[in-house]
Amino acid sequence: MKTPSSIKQLLQAIITPEKYTLLTNRINTYITPRVESYSICMDLLKNKQGFEIGGPSPIFGRSGILPVYTVAGAVNNCNFSTNTTWEGTLAEGANFLYDSSKPTGYQYIRDAVNLHGIESDSMDFVLSSHNIEHIANPIRALVEWLRILKEDGLLVLVVPHKEGTFDHLRPTTPLEHLIDDFNNETKEDDLTHLGEVLALHDFERDPGTSDTSEFRSRSEKNIENRCLHQHVFTLITIVKLVDYLGLEICSAEAVLPMHIICIARKLPFGGRPNNDAFLTGNPEYLLKSPFASDRHHSIT
Repeated sequence: MKTPSSIKQLLQAIITPEKYTLLTNRINTYITPRVESYSICMDLLKNKQGFEIGGPSPIFGRSGILPVYTVAGAVNNCNFSTNTTWEGTLAEGANFLYDSSKPTGYQYIRDAVNLHGIESDSMDFVLSSHNIEHIANPIRALVEWLRILKEDGLLVLVVPHKEGTFDHLRPTTPLEHLIDDFNNETKEDDLTHLGEVLALHDFERDPGTSDTSEFRSRSEKNIENRCLHQHVFTLITIVKLVDYLGLEICSAEAVLPMHIICIARKLPFGGRPNNDAFLTGNPEYLLKSPFASDRHHSIT
C-alpha cells in the first residue's frame, strides 16, 4: 500500500466518504471566517423553519461566511424554472438538498415575484443570495417574500456590490427607480436596462463571458435564463430599500469580494421601524465598508 502523502489522503484512506464529509464540514465550521451578521442568525434562526429564494447558496453553507444552513431547523426553496443556469435540472418535490446533515427541504418551482401556493405568515425567515439584482421588479418580489414571512421573522438578504462585480461601470439604481418599477407593474420580461448592460458590462471581470455576441443573445433571452443584472446596488441603496419596505434593520455590512449583507425584521402589523442609526450621520457600517462608494457616501 502506498504511503499517503498528505493528511487529506490519509483520512480518505482510513474513513468512509460519508465520515470524511462530516469531518471536513465540522472543521470548516470552526476555521472559516464569519461575517458580523452571523451572530444574529445564530441566535434568531436556530431550529427555525425558513424559505430560500434561489440556491442552494454556498454563502449559507458550512464553508460559507454566513452559514445559516447549519443552525436552521429546515429550509424550503424556490427556483424560477425546472432548468436554470446555476442549478441545472430541477423538479418540484421534497428534494432540496442544502446541508448534508439535514433532511431535504421542499423544492418549489416558482417565480420570485409570485410564490403562489405558499401560505402567508408561514416562515420564520427568508433567505436570498445574489437574486434581487436579477429581478426586474424587486419591490414586487420583496413584498411577496414578506407575505410568507411571519411577524418578527427575519429577511436575510445578500446582494452583489457593484464595485466588486462586472457592473462597476454602471450607474447605481436609485430607490425611486425601483418604486417606479413597482408602481408601473414592470414584468419580468422587461429589457429596459439591456442597452446599459451591453454598453457597460466589464468583460474583464466576467471571464466566463468573453463572446460579446453570445452575451447579447443570452441577454435578449433573459426571460428564459434570468442571467441579466437588471439593477445594481451599493450598501446604502439596499439599506434604503429595506427601510422603504418598513422592515427593522438588524445589521448591514459589505464584505469582500462583492457582498452586501442586510438582515432585517418584519414588524407586527402597524409597527413602524426606527432605522435612524443606519440612515443618519456617518454610520459606522458605511465607514467600515471595503468599497469606496460606501465610505464616501453622504446620507441625505
